[in-house]
Amino acid sequence: MGLIGIQLVVSLLMASIMQRLAPHLSFARWLICNGSLYRFKHPSEGELCALAGKQIPKNTKRERRQNGVSENKPLTVPKDIDLHLEAAPVKAMDALVLRFFLEYQWLIDFAVYAAGVSLFTEGYYCLVDGSKEVNIGAIWCLLTIAFSLKVLFTLMSHYFRSEEGGERSVCLAFGFLTLLIAMLVLVVRDEYLEFGLEPGFANLFDNLEIFLRQQGWEWSVPFTKLTVKLGLAAFCSFIGALLAFPGLRLAQTHLDALKMTSDRPMMQILLHASFLSPVIVVLLWVKPITRDFLENAPLGKQSVTLMSSSTFDSVRLWTVVALCALRLAVTRIHLQAYLNLADRWVQQMKREAGRIAAIDIQRKVTRIFCYLTVVTLQYLGPILLMLFSTLLLKSMGDYSWGLYPESPRVTPAVRTAPVVLSPSLDEEGEEIEEDIQATVARVSEALGSLRSVFTPLFYRGLFAFLTWWVAACQLITSLFGVYFHQYLMQS
Repeated sequence: MGLIGIQLVVSLLMASIMQRLAPHLSFARWLICNGSLYRFKHPSEGELCALAGKQIPKNTKRERRQNGVSENKPLTVPKDIDLHLEAAPVKAMDALVLRFFLEYQWLIDFAVYAAGVSLFTEGYYCLVDGSKEVNIGAIWCLLTIAFSLKVLFTLMSHYFRSEEGGERSVCLAFGFLTLLIAMLVLVVRDEYLEFGLEPGFANLFDNLEIFLRQQGWEWSVPFTKLTVKLGLAAFCSFIGALLAFPGLRLAQTHLDALKMTSDRPMMQILLHASFLSPVIVVLLWVKPITRDFLENAPLGKQSVTLMSSSTFDSVRLWTVVALCALRLAVTRIHLQAYLNLADRWVQQMKREAGRIAAIDIQRKVTRIFCYLTVVTLQYLGPILLMLFSTLLLKSMGDYSWGLYPESPRVTPAVRTAPVVLSPSLDEEGEEIEEDIQATVARVSEALGSLRSVFTPLFYRGLFAFLTWWVAACQLITSLFGVYFHQYLMQS
């Protein structure tokens, strides 16, 4: 309690609630299994034979094998049969066959509880001076980002294990493309892209040089700067490869959702705003377009200040959070548009000539539903990355939401509670107590030194760049996906 205080209690309580309620009350399970989404059941062999005018085989395959009759020829039906798939609401029992359902449930539920802890931490800092405590909400947000990257990496590794190899080439191509873009972005000055990376790195290197000299170590600042920027560019390339297929999938579901809601103009406006939200996020960090214009807006021969610098920082945070909430609000529309691919594929098949194996029809319809959670993770993963990196930018960068007056503060060092020795202890107990006290003092001093190295100025540059880069990657991949599905697939 002396080190972290009430935040530790709330964090442990939230973890316990998450563990006990997950089997009974899961937001991830409610999102896709509450009956609002409809899947399409695959037709049975009997239904296909009836539509094709064939007699239903009386003996099963096992009985024919036992009778010594081998039939290698699969059951085929004409492609132009009058097939209509039966729609059924997605229930909890249907989730048993979904791919990566456990990873999906863990990530979404953890993100919901992490948002709750972050919200409590913000309210706690509004009422109490928490400058002497560790920000537990930031730790939960950081873990959510790590879990999101891990799940997206698992999905990408699934594409790499594909036998065809085309998916692997797409991931590598986008990885190299985003590497080049990241290297170009990192050399842009802060007068144009105001991430604050250069001041943040300069502050980090100065503090790190002082810290290492105190420890008796020597280092080379230019070499370290180059290494850090190359490492950051490689990490950006990794994120670009992870977001390749999520962006392509988003473009496909967006186009299908627009067709599905052709008679609902307000919903189409929301879908367009959701799809173009990364453009707004990218422009928010372009200084000549946003900050410079709002702080020095031209009015005739004079310039007026429409918004102060601190107000603009708060509005930018709120804008990113609102755009993430908008994209979360239209999640089910995108998921239903994906599930409708089964019926759309059947309608496309009916316009073709020739015959098709019945097992191929059943496999295609079933596969679309089985990958529902994969599509959900590809849709929600980038949103979680952007949302929680924004929350980290606010908490670790010492920004304000603008809802209450807040004095500027720096990330404090950890304070340890004093250890009082009892006079009734014997000499051995006193020695053990002194060793514990000395160990705690050394650990606290080391943590305090490290916290003085990583300052809010550094965190502002890092998490602002991470938020912007996730939005930029989504913008690149989704726009390419629209071009691919709209033009290349049609030709």
